[in-house]
Amino acid sequence: MPWHARLHLAYQKEADRSVARFRHDGPLRILQSLYPEGDAVCHNVLVHPPGGLVGGDTLDIDVEAADGSHGLITTPGASRFYRSEGETALQRTRIRLASRARLEWLPLEAICYSGCQAENRLTIEVSPGAEMIGWDVCALGLPNANQPFERGTYLQHIETPGVWLERGRIDASDHRLLQSPLGLGGHRCLASLFVVAGSPMTKARREALLAQARGLLEAHDLHESAGATSPHDEVVVLRVLAPVVEPAMQLLRQVWQAWRSELWQLPVTTPRIWAT
Repeated sequence: MPWHARLHLAYQKEADRSVARFRHDGPLRILQSLYPEGDAVCHNVLVHPPGGLVGGDTLDIDVEAADGSHGLITTPGASRFYRSEGETALQRTRIRLASRARLEWLPLEAICYSGCQAENRLTIEVSPGAEMIGWDVCALGLPNANQPFERGTYLQHIETPGVWLERGRIDASDHRLLQSPLGLGGHRCLASLFVVAGSPMTKARREALLAQARGLLEAHDLHESAGATSPHDEVVVLRVLAPVVEPAMQLLRQVWQAWRSELWQLPVTTPRIWAT
């Protein structure tokens, strides 16, 4: 029987402390709030106990951050889109930030198993004065386990309405897309790291973020298959192609740390769950 799980997570600032409250329906949870950086930043781990989605399953995730709050969300492991008999598995995430709110959306990768019919949709609404850093990572198949992505489709949709839209459909039968140097060039991991602001960033600020990303790229093994751009004065994005997840995630973490320092003067504080 298909699952339809829902989670609403809301951050508020209460006496200089960012506090998370949530309600859920179905197998979707938030673990205990952690404060490794002090009261200003609330770290949360989003857990989906079944561990993956099959055809017909839907996950609805709704995140709100109130004025002045700061939340960081990650996951304990990869999400998984398993083989489907025909129905679509859907993960739908909506993020809304009020003025002066900050959010870091840092889930681990989504793995597309051969035969999946999957959609992963992320919609971001950012009020003037608010900012977020987020990433989206997709792995096609399990190359290291000799389980290639031979059948199925994956739709990836990232949108800030009226500002930025990235949408792509990957079909395992589209060998030109998967193998061509004008497509994925044989890579099986697609990753994006982005800053979205509710107000136009100055050219100097955007150039500083781009310079940091490009400087880290130059020294990385993926420098030939990654690039940083600013498609809108409210968006800066780093795009990465990699043969497997690990080097892409390493690069994203390096740039994320540099960007949060540049944007918010915050030190490097990685979520504790990443060290386990």
